Amino acid sequence: MTQFPGVRAAGRSGPVRLGERAARTLVAELARINDPKAALLVGAAPESAVMAAAIEALLPGDTLTVVPAESVSPTALREHVSAQGRWVADRVRVVDSLAEAEPAAVVVAGEALAGTAEEARATVETLTKYLADGAVLSVATAVGRTAGAAAELERQGALHGVGVDLVLRNPEPVRVFRLRFTPTDAAAAERLAPAYRPSSVPVTRGMHIDSNGVAAAGIAVGLAALTRLARPKSKLWLVPALAAAPVAAFFRDPERDVPEDPSAVVAAADGKVLSVQRLHDERFGDGEFLRIAVFLSVLDVHVNRSPVAGKVVDYFVADGGFVNAMKPDAEHNVAAYTVLDTTHGTVVVAQRTGLIARRIVQRAPIGTLLARGERFGLIRFGSRTDVYLPVEAADPLVGPGDKVVGGSTVIARWR
Repeated sequence: MTQFPGVRAAGRSGPVRLGERAARTLVAELARINDPKAALLVGAAPESAVMAAAIEALLPGDTLTVVPAESVSPTALREHVSAQGRWVADRVRVVDSLAEAEPAAVVVAGEALAGTAEEARATVETLTKYLADGAVLSVATAVGRTAGAAAELERQGALHGVGVDLVLRNPEPVRVFRLRFTPTDAAAAERLAPAYRPSSVPVTRGMHIDSNGVAAAGIAVGLAALTRLARPKSKLWLVPALAAAPVAAFFRDPERDVPEDPSAVVAAADGKVLSVQRLHDERFGDGEFLRIAVFLSVLDVHVNRSPVAGKVVDYFVADGGFVNAMKPDAEHNVAAYTVLDTTHGTVVVAQRTGLIARRIVQRAPIGTLLARGERFGLIRFGSRTDVYLPVEAADPLVGPGDKVVGGSTVIARWR
């Protein structure tokens, strides 16, 4: 078996264990590609959650090549694969060493990277040799005790990152990096399903709470506990305690049924349509745009979704004020612009602050491929989300006053 510097997840506290949630995050890129594809998993063990998640993500027509971890016998791994049944055995091939593998659309490091920055760099450089054009490398590192490897992956992420997720619900918190080293075009996004994101905590099968909400509710509960300790005879602790539930509810993140029609443009957020107008904006090109503006009240879901399938090619924040998002002057509020390249032209999503909303969260770095309806960020409290579409390519299907549901309501169609 070939050994790789930095792949062994050993440290003073023992190896970094990757649980089910971290494993699903590592193989998220594999799970979202709908076309037949080849995948490569390096550093696998029969009991590994990453191995199980990779097998679960396979679709008919997919193939998975598996390189055993340093301490694992290839024979034992082959027996494990055979025990999974004919369907798995026909799609999963166990090799003795990485040298036997072929380039793949997705390469996953099955063990968290540890050690020095130089070791992590050597591991990444080794694995990149097995990436097909436009392919993604998915690697993880522990948070807090692998400073060298973590620093190197941060550097790689700044240069080549197309996504990073912090997985707190793991035996040890880990950060998962998705890296792409060669270009890919916007058309590839049309063949993707929305990515699995660990940034929300499941409450029921169809309802999640965004991690921002979990943190905010936790702060409220903490304040309640401190107030109760400081003033045990007072009822003031009830104020933050009772606020925890509505704060968490504000950050709710429900599952949505995204239309499969390739001509559909879906709402980027829940809310009420404020306006549908044609305009020019030289920041996005010389053409005319159709802008559909949606107001989000404090009662609406504030998770933002991509209205179309495309590649993030630019992201910038424009300075401004904090006017009530329902007023025309909100046009000049602080706003974050995510620019997408699509097969139909340039599409822009503007996340605008409001009177109360002061923080915008955007989780899709430049280079990311977003599927239609995929979560990419949120805005805290009342706000506004605008979608810019090329006029010559899209026809609007909504008007002022219409209620829309993010990721589900079709607000326009491509011609």
